[in-house]
Amino acid sequence: MLDLMPSLKEWQPAATGQRCAVATVVGTGGSVPRPLGTSMLVSEAGEVLGSLSSGCVEGAVVEAALEAMHDGGTRREFFGYSAEDAFAVGLTCGGELEIHIEPLGSAPGGLRLENLQVLAGHGAATGLALIRRVDAHGGGAVVIPDPAGFLLGQSVASSTELAALLGLASLGAPAAGRLMRAAAAQLEPLLRGGRTGLVRLAPPEGCLSGTAVAPSADASPEPITLLVESRLPPARLLIFGANDFGAALLPAAQLLGYHVTLCDARPAFAGQSRFAGADQVVTAWPHRYLAEEAAAGRIDARTVACVLTHDPKFDIPLLETALSLDLAYVGAMGSRRSHRQRVDSLLAAGVTAEALARLHSPIGLDLGAVTPAEVAVSITAELVAGRSRAAGASVRASSLKDGRGPIHTGPIHNANTTQRQETPWT
Repeated sequence: MLDLMPSLKEWQPAATGQRCAVATVVGTGGSVPRPLGTSMLVSEAGEVLGSLSSGCVEGAVVEAALEAMHDGGTRREFFGYSAEDAFAVGLTCGGELEIHIEPLGSAPGGLRLENLQVLAGHGAATGLALIRRVDAHGGGAVVIPDPAGFLLGQSVASSTELAALLGLASLGAPAAGRLMRAAAAQLEPLLRGGRTGLVRLAPPEGCLSGTAVAPSADASPEPITLLVESRLPPARLLIFGANDFGAALLPAAQLLGYHVTLCDARPAFAGQSRFAGADQVVTAWPHRYLAEEAAAGRIDARTVACVLTHDPKFDIPLLETALSLDLAYVGAMGSRRSHRQRVDSLLAAGVTAEALARLHSPIGLDLGAVTPAEVAVSITAELVAGRSRAAGASVRASSLKDGRGPIHTGPIHNANTTQRQETPWT
């Protein structure tokens, strides 16, 4: 949903107040075009903003969204691949999608256009999160403006809105308190980590997803299911070295969503117009600048440092500083001979073997890259692989054509399974 917000202001159906419904991917399995949390808006006239599957199932989803707007109810649709029925709507890639469809309404407890307009008012560089209820017995949304600092007990407004989202008004104080604490314990890691995922909460005894029901021998309570989308301010990528390689890496890193800083101690190099596209250009000794940024709290565990200076007088003190910090990635350019000399110098400076194991040197994946543009692809490919591994994915740095089996592995991620991207019942 958050990906759609930059386009919402220009989307005519929203601007003119048309009735709309939102369709969201809440479960995935196998090879699918878009991940959990991907959304598409559908207007009452059938106009569309966004895409769920690059065309495979959109027509069927639009029809379901129009039906939801007509009867006012939410619905859940499942799409897979049918070898038996060639004309069935499904994913030719063989994956599975579970789609939650909800009409936008005006009721205080429902998902409203005003929620989306609040989201659209935040720039892409600001932190923002949306918590939506997507089980069969609930709906609505809560906007969290500062997910990085989210602590449920310290936000009265968020606590009140989340209590309404969970349907706690129908519960006694002890049960409501337990459910709220369980929700907070699972929401906080997702929100503060800037991640998307499903949180499932076991409904209190005697309730079906937070709604009081009469006991039934065959009634199986569905978990209260929350879809969490959290976006933190862009992670920083620091390029040290105002040269051809730095100029090529700069736009490539921005394509991945990084806030890019170029740092070089030489004003004549850093001041070149080809680096004007950087979010920040700094003329300073690299190791001093990095130490000052860390001391000021502007470096965190998502920060990437790419050392492209290829000059020991810059490289060694800079890498010594970088390897002493908790950074997501530290890479340095150079040949294997340069790397061996670099390692010897860092060991002599007191850098431990454990810290050196975190150094990506020579920098990048082995793609046979030679030109600055090719080296930029090699570096960004290694960054993507590293981010995927950090998220728990099994990454193979090889050609897809040489592999076997599905591209995306793992069972379907939906409200009835407990997988990597979701949090289990409490």
